[in-house]
Parts: sequence; C-alpha cells; structure tokens
Amino acid sequence: MRQSRAYCGPVPSVRLDIEYDGAEFSGWARQPGLRTVQGELEAALGTVLGESVELTVAGRTDAGVHARGQVASFAIGPEVPADLARRLNRLCPGDLAVTAAADAGEGFDARRDATSRTYLYRILARPAPDPFERGRALWWPHRLDREALAACASALPGSHDFTAFTPTQTDHVRFDRKVLAAEWGWGPGGIGTFRITADAFMRNMVRVLVGTMLEVAGGRRTEEDFERLLQGAPRSEAGETAPPHGLYLESVSYD
Repeated sequence: MRQSRAYCGPVPSVRLDIEYDGAEFSGWARQPGLRTVQGELEAALGTVLGESVELTVAGRTDAGVHARGQVASFAIGPEVPADLARRLNRLCPGDLAVTAAADAGEGFDARRDATSRTYLYRILARPAPDPFERGRALWWPHRLDREALAACASALPGSHDFTAFTPTQTDHVRFDRKVLAAEWGWGPGGIGTFRITADAFMRNMVRVLVGTMLEVAGGRRTEEDFERLLQGAPRSEAGETAPPHGLYLESVSYD
C-alpha cells in the first residue's frame, strides 16, 4: 500500500456516512491491538484506494456505543470511485456499514464543521427482560417515574456547566455545553428513548445524565438536585454512568 502523499493546492474532501453496532468494537478511535471502527474502516479504505488515509470523525464513540448517523471525512488527491460505499461494504465486517460516500467539497472536516450532534439512549422499562433488546437497550425493572424523567429533560436546554457529567480525569478544558433540545419519549413494549441535541458533548456526558435521571425517576434524588448539578457540581455528586449498550449517535448536523 502506498503511503499518503502531500498534495499542493486545494484538496477535496470525502464524506462518509456510517452505521455500526458498537458491541464488539473498542470504540471509534484506532488503538494498537484492539478492534475499532476507525481501524476497520481505514483498512478497507486503504485496500480500495491503494493508499493510506486518516479519518476525521464527528463523534468519537466509546467502547460498546452504537451509531446510526456517524459522519467521517478524509482528504485525498486522486478521484474517488463513484461506487466507494459499495466497495467498502464488501470489505467491512457485518457490524459496520457505509451508507453513503460523496464528495463534500474542498476543506470539509466532519468534526470541525459539525454544528450539533444528536444522541439517544434507549431503556427497556418493564419487569421482564427482552432477548431482542439485549445489547440494544438498558433493561430497567425498577421504579420509574416518567414525569420525573420529563422534568429533568426539560431542565437541560440552554447553556450549562456539565462538570458533574464527565469523568474527573479528563482532557476537557471547557465544561460549558449548549443543549438545543432534550426529551424522553415512550414507545410500545416499555421502550423509553432519551434524545438530546447539543453543540458538542463531553466523554460519558449522556450516559451520566441518564444514570442520574434514573435516580430521580427512582426517588433516590430530587428534580431540584438534578438541576443543581447543572451549575458545575463535581462529578462525585452526580449519579452512576449508564452502560454503553443503550447509547447511539443518531445524527450530526452541518447547518
């Protein structure tokens, strides 16, 4: 395989729209000796294009987290095959799919140019587990006040300090995030979905939010305490981190 070359002048960018089941991936980011989404996809791209490329991604998902609307990009000089998505899908494993591949114009960057991202978290709220939701939703057979969940979600839109909702050991230097929308919805079979859209997210932010909201819904903390956490409380005062298998990166916007 040829190594990536340096190109002079404007370089076109390619956008990839991606879906994956995160259960058997050690997250998005390439890591030596581990199976990752980036590693699998860059290997397939190298085979198709005949040279190595490095992907930029809109959201770096953690191990076990799924994606329905992930976006990645790369810059490359040669003309990209019109059937790139088809070729990649022939090489990618069954838990990873490229739903679209297209010329995104000069300088497009999947991460830098994103204006918002939407995540959703799915729970199964009923006494019995569902084998068809295993690895897809968090089974929650405990007490659950849906009105309390809705009240917590309604407190999220706007700018807040989410220090309480990300690990203490972090590379983040800015903890303010602007939430554009947040809500809980309910479908048949006890499936609950928490959907949140923000300008950006911190590591584990959605999962800690869900874990803390479930404590409110179970009567272990108050709605007022949840709102207090949005003012920059330390991580130790928020709830547990919900498991990764209920979390999905749903979409990325480039308005």
